Amino acid sequence: MSRLKVLYGFHAVTARLRHDASTIEDIYYDQSRRDRRMNEFLHVAKEAGVRVIAADETRLWGLAHTERHQGVVARATDLPLAQNLAELLDGLNGPALLLVLDGVTDPHNLGACLRVADAAGAHAVIAPRDRAVGLNATAAKVASGAADTVPYITVTNLARALRELKDAGVWVVGTAGDAPTSLYQAKLDGPVALVVGAEGEGMRRLTRDTCDEVMHIPMAGSVESLNVSVASGVCLFEAVRQRGAARA
Repeated sequence: MSRLKVLYGFHAVTARLRHDASTIEDIYYDQSRRDRRMNEFLHVAKEAGVRVIAADETRLWGLAHTERHQGVVARATDLPLAQNLAELLDGLNGPALLLVLDGVTDPHNLGACLRVADAAGAHAVIAPRDRAVGLNATAAKVASGAADTVPYITVTNLARALRELKDAGVWVVGTAGDAPTSLYQAKLDGPVALVVGAEGEGMRRLTRDTCDEVMHIPMAGSVESLNVSVASGVCLFEAVRQRGAARA
């Protein structure tokens, strides 16, 4: 039997129920809550045929290891997403749209990046195995279900992975504040991997040197950089816009 992972919070658990309820082993809920939101959630879970178990705060905390579970904790198996770069490239349907994160260590940022990647229709989020956050329960909660729909692929050597993408015909575009090319000048309507570094530090030098092109996001205000999830969303949706215009 596959190892069970923990999901918590109404959004994350409800998203899994809607996507594939059969992967949920059971759901623990706060037995002291009698409000409308909890009642509606329990109705959805029971209609899906998932076992629900009343629990106290101690049990819920023991499962989620956080107080931000909202009274809902589920144990579930992983969904069958691409597990490595080879599987991802073999299974691509249409021109690649990939988000690459270099040096993102905050699970809240990772969760938000997965969420914008899902919204933009990206095929995967790729990150180095070291100096990066893992896909933990906090990241999954912030992702609001996107952790179940967007593969999060970690690689041992990011520069080598980027070269593999280039060999597969994917144009690798990095982001940096000092890049001469603007996001709106870059050509993003073909197979593309968008590389975003951690806020403040940006991409590492080797990562930048491996990119085919480096672009900047035009900034009109006084702040020097955007949060990594905001930058990811801006870049991904510009690629989506260009693809739509190319099809039209």
